[in-house]
Amino acid sequence: MAKKTGYITEYSDIFYTFAQDYKRFLMKYIKTEIEGVYILEPKVFEDARGYFFEAFKSSDFKNNVGDIEFIQDNESKSSRGVLRGLHYQRGTYSQAKLVRVIKGRVLDVAVDLRRSSATFGKHVMVELSDENKRQFFIPRGFAHGFLVLSDEAVFTYKVDNVYAPDKEASIRFDDEILGIEWPMDSSEILTSKKDLEALPFDKAEYFD
Repeated sequence: MAKKTGYITEYSDIFYTFAQDYKRFLMKYIKTEIEGVYILEPKVFEDARGYFFEAFKSSDFKNNVGDIEFIQDNESKSSRGVLRGLHYQRGTYSQAKLVRVIKGRVLDVAVDLRRSSATFGKHVMVELSDENKRQFFIPRGFAHGFLVLSDEAVFTYKVDNVYAPDKEASIRFDDEILGIEWPMDSSEILTSKKDLEALPFDKAEYFD
């Protein structure tokens, strides 16, 4: 509620309102069809000045997902049609990731590489954007990739393990066995030489 006093416009304090109705603004954790993979939806409070939401709270994350200790935040910027993936690190250097987009839109994909899993070789896709403010949690034992759908996208993510260049691995984003339906013609996709030379799924190194 706004109140005008002369040339000054006073607004009710956003944090006071948040505190008064705190439970209504808790993060929503949505289970997907693959065990361990979650979509996170924040509760966003908006007023005439803009918005506020909790992007991450360790205690809530632990209660809903598990005891993951994130050690690093990374950020990248990409233009429309850029496809990064499908990436992972082998063995004990595998990384859990919590990803989100702070500008633009991407289609994000997680592929289950756990041989003991009932969903081995299956994938989950979710659109992440600065509008829906969703986040995507991908546990260890998965390959990950994303395709930029907007003119530009700023992508940020938390990881729970160190970067290990000698343990990097990639799977072809257009692998026929995986059958991921990217919503863009291959002629529009821009990716790296390394990703173009990635292994097919049936030649990749898996997890137990």
